[in-house]
Amino acid sequence: MMERCRLRGLKPGARACIREVTATDEMGRRIRDLGLLPGTEVEVVGKAPLRDPVALRLMGTTLMLRNNEAEYILVEVL
Repeated sequence: MMERCRLRGLKPGARACIREVTATDEMGRRIRDLGLLPGTEVEVVGKAPLRDPVALRLMGTTLMLRNNEAEYILVEVL
C-alpha cells in the first residue's frame, strides 16, 4: 500500500497523486480552480527558504501554493 499524507509534508522532488481536497467554501474552490483535483499527479519542485510557499508542477504547469492551502490536500506518494 502506498503512503498517504498531506501535500504540505512532501519534500522537493517527491511525486504524488491527489486523493482528496478537504477544504470547503472559497478556499476549496480556489484549490480546485488551480487544477488540484483528485486523480491529478503533482511533483514538488521546491520550497521557499522559509518553507512557504511550495512550488508544484502539474499538467506541464508550475504553480505556487501556500502551506495553509496545501494542508487541505491529501495525497498518495508515488
